[in-house]
Amino acid sequence: MSRYIVNRNAQANGDHEVHNATTGCSFMPSPANQVDLGSHVSCQLAVAEAKRRWPGQRINGCYHCAKACHTS
Repeated sequence: MSRYIVNRNAQANGDHEVHNATTGCSFMPSPANQVDLGSHVSCQLAVAEAKRRWPGQRINGCYHCAKACHTS
């Protein structure tokens, strides 16, 4: 399982990106802007957890480290 975080700050398009903190990513937000989502077997489950915590917010997987969950 990998540990995932979501960026507290939205991207220019309004998405809050989910990143894989276990594999790392050159586009990870600063530690102050990371919200821990815990460990999940897939980025899909991590994105679902972020959506559960922040209903109504746009949540998307990072193109670089959670590409299977990147939709926009």
